[in-house]
This record gives sequence, structure tokens and C-alpha cells, in this order.
Amino acid sequence: MSHLKPARASRKEIFGWAMFDFANSSYTTVIVTVVYCVQFTQLIVGPDPDGGYRRGNLLWSIALAISYGLVVVAAPVLGAIMDFTSAKKRFLFASYLLTVAATAALALAGPGSYVLAMSLIVVSNFGFAVGESFASSFLPELGPREDLGKISGFAWGLGYFGGLAATLTVVGLGAAEPTDFDRARWVGPITAGFFLLAAIPTFLWLRQRGTPQARGAGERYLSIGFRRLARTARELGTFRDLAIFLVAVFFSMAGMSIIISFAFLYGEQVLRWSKSSMALMFVVTQLTAAGGAVLFGWLQDRIGAKRTFQITLGLWMACVTAIWGVQGLTAWLNRGLGTGWEVQQVFVALGCVAGLGIGSTQSASRAMVGLLAPQAKAGEFFGFWGLSGKLAAIFGLVSFGLLQQQIGLRHSIPLCAVLFLIALLVTLPVREERGRQVAESHRGTS
Repeated sequence: MSHLKPARASRKEIFGWAMFDFANSSYTTVIVTVVYCVQFTQLIVGPDPDGGYRRGNLLWSIALAISYGLVVVAAPVLGAIMDFTSAKKRFLFASYLLTVAATAALALAGPGSYVLAMSLIVVSNFGFAVGESFASSFLPELGPREDLGKISGFAWGLGYFGGLAATLTVVGLGAAEPTDFDRARWVGPITAGFFLLAAIPTFLWLRQRGTPQARGAGERYLSIGFRRLARTARELGTFRDLAIFLVAVFFSMAGMSIIISFAFLYGEQVLRWSKSSMALMFVVTQLTAAGGAVLFGWLQDRIGAKRTFQITLGLWMACVTAIWGVQGLTAWLNRGLGTGWEVQQVFVALGCVAGLGIGSTQSASRAMVGLLAPQAKAGEFFGFWGLSGKLAAIFGLVSFGLLQQQIGLRHSIPLCAVLFLIALLVTLPVREERGRQVAESHRGTS
């Protein structure tokens, strides 16, 4: 097979691909991070006898962890089948419809119906997560390897504007109130509708490349998927830089999953922030995350994907440490500067720094996989990328959920800094140029 340097796709196709990040960010922002997570703990599950929400936090972690467990089982096999059939676009479309339908159905789960709500979160988050891997597998086809950082960063940055737009739509239509079910129930259908409409350019303009391979007589796609995965597993020694990097992705995404799932719960339950502070935090993190994804995407194409990824991990360690000690940090700043800042104001300022890391870390990891994965196995390796990230989410969310139940939300936060530190250490033996050469010289077979 030919391994010519890929030409850069048209601007329209790159924009169409990026619009899927814009569209699916409505789900992760509104449902997982900002609005529905609060409604689930406060409205669907309700407070604990002592007035806290530890039980709701734990059930939320379990629902997300179960969905990620399903992704771990399914994503690599589905990715291998996609590579064999050259049917990435159809797989992406199926995941999109599944996410939209299950998200809309969240309207059916009322107060006390936490089993139904958890089931719908499992299904919708599974569709979202596998769709993220499916969409990412198109990245190596969209341009030469030296442009992948910019392309990935542009799409990830655009995604944060999608999350912002979707949340403003939910709030503007009055569906964000966690104490009024008649209004709150519409958060699912509104988010689903936003995702449904915003992703249309993806399916209009994104091209399906490649030629389907023929099945043998009586051969099933599932057996083909497992066979290809088994062969890839045997070849992991050849792709050792990518394999080691996926371990780093595991630990970084474990920390990220905690931040994404609990940041606004932390502000709500620990800092008791005002609605205005919550709104400001959301807006500034979306804007700085978008800027960070684009900035670090541009930087990555100049200093390398590995170094960029490491810088973002260092940024996260500093930010998480500051968030853990935000009360003391606020008092120290007020004494030293003679100011009268409130804790929640300093927390919002830290959110600006955290925002730079949110998009850049994930975008850099996606682009790094795009650099180190052979194009003939892009679906498989992005399936492994999804597997690593979702295994990490299970590990992070369950560990954090159990830990916060024992020692509280605030004192569990340092776990994230430890996870980012481990990820940084794991990246040290990765050699980016060696991994790129292996990917470019690889010859795939069915």
C-alpha cells in the first residue's frame, strides 16, 4: 500500500471535521461538567441526611465509570473493524444518533429516578466517548504530520465555543435550575437538539477515504476486529513510543476526568460559590480552554508534541495544588497585597489558568497519537487512545469518588496533582521522532 505524505484537506472539510468537536462539546459541557451533574446530585438523588451530596457524587462517578468500561471493551474492536471496512463515517453517525437519543431521554428521569438517570448517562456517555475516538481517527487523513497540532488545536478550541453556546442555550431557555424539575427536565432534550443540528456540517463535508477490504467466506466482522487487534498487540513492541505514551495518557486523563466531572461540584459544595461566580467561571474556562487549545496546537508544531504535552502537565500540577490550597492562598494574597478578595474570586482566577490546560492537554494527546499511529491503523490506535482515556476515567472517577466519600471533596483534590506528575514521568523515555519514523515506514495488512 502507498504511504505518500498526506495532502492537506480543504478548509471546508477541516471545518466540517472540527464542527463535530463543536457539536459534541455540548454533551460533555452541559451534561457531564456544568449543569446535569448538579441536577443529578441535587434533584435526582437528593441530599444526604447530613445535608451533603456524597451519595449523589458517588452514584455520578459510578454511572460515568460504567459507561467508560463499555468503551474500554468496545472502542478498540470497533476501531479495527472501521479500518477494515473503511466505514469511519457510518460508525461516527451511529454513535452520534445514540448520544442524541439517550441525551434527549434524560427528560424522563425525575426526582428519585436515579437508576433510570444513571442508565441514560451510561448509554449517552458511551455514545459520546466512542464517537470522540471515531472522529479523532480522521485526523491523520486531514494533513501532513507537521500540521496535525494546528488542526487538532483548532478543532478542540472550536469545541469550547460549542460548549459555551450550548450552555447559554440551556440557561437562556430556563432549563438550568436544579430545584425545579418542570424546567430542569429540558436540559437533556435541548442539549440533544443542539448536538443534532451542530454536527450536520460534519456529515456533509467530511470525506470517507480508503477502500473496504473483502471478508473471507463465513468470516464475521467481530472476529476480524479481534484478529486485527491481536496482531496489533503483538506489534506493540514496534510501536513502543506510542505504547508508552498511551500509559502517560492513562494517568493524565485520570486526573482530567476528575477535574471535568467535579470542578463545578467543588465550587458548589466546598466553596459555596454564588451563581454569578459559577457563571463567570464557566465563561472564562471555556474561553481560555479554546485559546489554550489553539495556542498549544500552534506551539506543538514548533517545539514538538511531547514537549507541549509535558508543559501542559506541569501547568496542571501547579493549578491543582493552588486549588487545593485556595483558602490559604486567598488569605496570603490579601495580606501581601492589601486586597479583600473572596475565596471564590481567586478560584475563578485559577480557573483561567486551568482552562489553558483543559483543551491543550487533550488536544496535544490526540495530535501525538496522530503523529505516532500508522495511517492504516488509525482507527485501531485511536481506539486504544479511547481505551486508555476511558480506563483512566474509570480509575480516576471511582478512586476519587470513594476517596471523597471518606475524607471529603476538598481533601481528595491532591490526587489529581499526583496523577499528572506520574504522567509527566512516564513521558520521559518517549522519543517522538523515532515514533514518527516507525509510523511512516509501517506497512499494514489485513
